Amino acid sequence: MKRLPESELEIMMIIWEYNRPVNRMEIEQHLKKDVAAPTILSFLNRLEAKGFVSVEKIGKINWYTPLVKEEEYLQKESRNILRKMYQNSLKNFVTALYDGDGLTSQDIEELKEFIEEKSKDTQTK
Repeated sequence: MKRLPESELEIMMIIWEYNRPVNRMEIEQHLKKDVAAPTILSFLNRLEAKGFVSVEKIGKINWYTPLVKEEEYLQKESRNILRKMYQNSLKNFVTALYDGDGLTSQDIEELKEFIEEKSKDTQTK
């Protein structure tokens, strides 16, 4: 699975948010900046070529359905970032996120709960 440029990722995030087939006009309404219709169509064509969406024409309107799940893409991208930038070290990653800002007690509690949950999952396998 290829990494998406920011502009295509923004389109995919909108498609994933709908959780149903979506057309260009619906995507255009949710973009944070003004983008011309031909540009949006160009991004959608690229996403189709990369296997991220399928297109079904109904009447005069193209409907775009995600072929890649959001969780699947985000997991892969997260792993790539962890590997490339933090040498596969969660500690280095968390340190980079919070160094200087400090963790709140809620942040620490959430991390503890996450670690306990993952520890239980590991022990049952």
